[in-house]
Amino acid sequence: MKTRYADIHAFVTRDASEIRELMHPDRDARLGAARQSLAEARVAPGARTLCHRHRTSEEIYHISAGNGRMMLGEDTFSVETGDTVCIPPGTPHWLHNTGTETLVVLCACTPPYSHDDTELL
Repeated sequence: MKTRYADIHAFVTRDASEIRELMHPDRDARLGAARQSLAEARVAPGARTLCHRHRTSEEIYHISAGNGRMMLGEDTFSVETGDTVCIPPGTPHWLHNTGTETLVVLCACTPPYSHDDTELL
């Protein structure tokens, strides 16, 4: 019931962030992952993800390194290492890395992340 970081290849999502699906049912159902996904996203210094929303997925972001600004619905606020943000389904959001180091975010999604559930705004 585990995966190894070094064995997981990164890819770019529709919102232009680089992620590694640490555990996802499409790949890891045999390990017990059936209804949620966990990914690590990385946003380079100065970069910003595209504004988007997920029609059905609720996301929880945990900032594990770096800092920046986040837009969530009508609000824009600072985020830094140790912060956790809940993103309800249908809520527009983006991340902007305003720091000098890579912004690293753990992203938990229920139902699991899907390109098809990502709507660019």
